Amino acid sequence: MQPLGSTRVALLREPGLQLTAVTSASEESLAVREEPAEAPEAKKKAPCRGLGLFYALLSAFLFSVASLLVKKVQGLHPVEISAFRCVFQMLVIIPCLIYRKTGFIGPKDLRIFLILRGVLGSTGTILLYYAFHMTSLASATVVSFSCPVFTSLFACMFLKEKYSLWDVLFTAFAITGVILSVRPPFLFGSNTAEMAGSYSDHLKGTFASLGQAVCAALTFVILRKMGKSVDYFLTIWYYIVAGLLECVIILFALGMWKLPNCGMDRLFLLLLIGLFGLGGQVFLTKALQIEKAGLVALMKTMDVVFAFISQIIFLHDIPTWWTVGGALCVVASSAGAAIRNWCQGSE
Repeated sequence: MQPLGSTRVALLREPGLQLTAVTSASEESLAVREEPAEAPEAKKKAPCRGLGLFYALLSAFLFSVASLLVKKVQGLHPVEISAFRCVFQMLVIIPCLIYRKTGFIGPKDLRIFLILRGVLGSTGTILLYYAFHMTSLASATVVSFSCPVFTSLFACMFLKEKYSLWDVLFTAFAITGVILSVRPPFLFGSNTAEMAGSYSDHLKGTFASLGQAVCAALTFVILRKMGKSVDYFLTIWYYIVAGLLECVIILFALGMWKLPNCGMDRLFLLLLIGLFGLGGQVFLTKALQIEKAGLVALMKTMDVVFAFISQIIFLHDIPTWWTVGGALCVVASSAGAAIRNWCQGSE
């Protein structure tokens, strides 16, 4: 059961969010009676309007750079790349946790959420890295960012967040963008889908990206559920530990674990993947602590735009007009969410 003070703050800051923690009737009535007295203090501590969306945008940029570097690394299994990323990130997170004195386990009543966050987040990353190796960077990124569809639904189901007509409109734009960018053969014909590699690899990459979208949506909802009750470095710690264990188990089960003869250039790329991925995790977690899960997921679709830019400049792969149209739909979805958030704040 949450402390009474934290319950009051949660009720003040987000009236639409129904807490799942059990509170007695007397505590609820007391929280309602004391709201006016606590309002100035809670209002003073409220974050800057739009700060969560800015964190989400910055997270999208950092993740897109890490995705490009994953695509550039050759000769390593995607799961092995994810394992090296976890090792590098662990070396950074451990000193941060010691400095902040947050511990390595977390509150007893939230450990199950931390474990779920770690398992789902790491699974999503592994699936996304696999998708990058099976299909093009743009296609994998666009399909993975169908996650706003799942995020809005999961947030409505588990967090009781409102699913308005605006959310339906933004979701429709996101789905349209995914369809236009991927152009599945059963809709556009087999001759219109310009895919790198075989159709079988493209299909594997598409399903992996879709699985990543589901895992990411559940991760968003869990982080939003925990809010500021847990230090964001601790949530990343669980993500790293679960990811490393999962990668080692998968590699040994498949018999594909090996230590490659990496040159300094490849080792440097792996280090950058870990650092940029860590930065993306930090800002994503901070965004979800102060903003609605659905809006953060929609804003993060800006990663699609960054992916197309990277594909053109660094991979020398010019997208078609269908792909550009899909990207514009995704941008429209993110921009609409941001504008709606600002309009609500000005009311």
